[in-house]
Amino acid sequence: MILQSGARVAIAGAGAFGSATALILSRLGFAVTVFDPAPPGENASGVAAGMLAPAAEAVFDKVSRSHLPVLRRARERWTAFAQDLGIALDRGGLAIEGDAGFLAEVEAALVEAGARFERTPSGLFSDEDWRLDARLALATLREAVIASGATFDARGVVGFSEGRATLDDGEVLAFDTLVVATGGGGRGLAPELSALTPIKGQILRLETPMAGGPVLRGKGVYVAPGPRPAVGATMEAGRDDREPDPDVVEPLRIAAEALRPELAGARAVIEVGVRASTSDGLPLVGESRVSGVILAAGARRNGWLLAPLVADMVAAYLTDADPGEDTAAFDPRRFEG
Repeated sequence: MILQSGARVAIAGAGAFGSATALILSRLGFAVTVFDPAPPGENASGVAAGMLAPAAEAVFDKVSRSHLPVLRRARERWTAFAQDLGIALDRGGLAIEGDAGFLAEVEAALVEAGARFERTPSGLFSDEDWRLDARLALATLREAVIASGATFDARGVVGFSEGRATLDDGEVLAFDTLVVATGGGGRGLAPELSALTPIKGQILRLETPMAGGPVLRGKGVYVAPGPRPAVGATMEAGRDDREPDPDVVEPLRIAAEALRPELAGARAVIEVGVRASTSDGLPLVGESRVSGVILAAGARRNGWLLAPLVADMVAAYLTDADPGEDTAAFDPRRFEG
């Protein structure tokens, strides 16, 4: 698919994937409209803890154990991307604590994944992982997208055919292409999206500040320090509701307090996001069988980490450039028989 500058591009979804893609495409001269009925920040990208964490993902999410190389490449894209936007990156790394058995398991996983790490008096440490303030980064991206000439529309896209996008209020608008970046939604927009499974994720935001430092990982929990520490996160496959469930997140609180007793009794707010994942843990990025549709969906837990890489790939597909070495791994059609 080759589009000329000025071509009309609709993007369904204003999360990390959709917003990063909108910025890059609008700067290339495309006329971009981002559609998302959710209020700004009220999506999985806004709820996220903002992890740019290749080591933690490769170790603590078994489906991603072999993905460390691509996750590293994605993280490196953030250096220039964040600098351009003025987004602060916390490069404090990853600290892992727990009993001897747990640490032995994690160390073996780090070795298997090929991650850098060292032993410390309190456990293990890796300098591979970064993070950002997700809500602030999303707001910064939105401002940059608008400044680049793109627009946001608080409606959803429910269909696309022959260069026409049907919106949730029934209006039909003409576009040269549609980029589907809806996370776990938009199933009717492309058949390849049937490969995605929704995943409900719940995070606790504590009202007790925690001094900066590395993200702390223990058995079944992480604690990301800051003014409102994030304690997370659940992975509830097959669920797409956004109802907070105190019983489900209580084990997170207990595990966090075991790691840092000073957090005991802290007031907490439950935040809920719905993501989606393929069976191999990698997103769907590339051309759909539906003419004019490009997919950028299914980030699993790595929407922020993968966003600049995926946005560059989408731009490459639309300009007939080389999408890069991850083309086959992200191919939306790889699950077809």
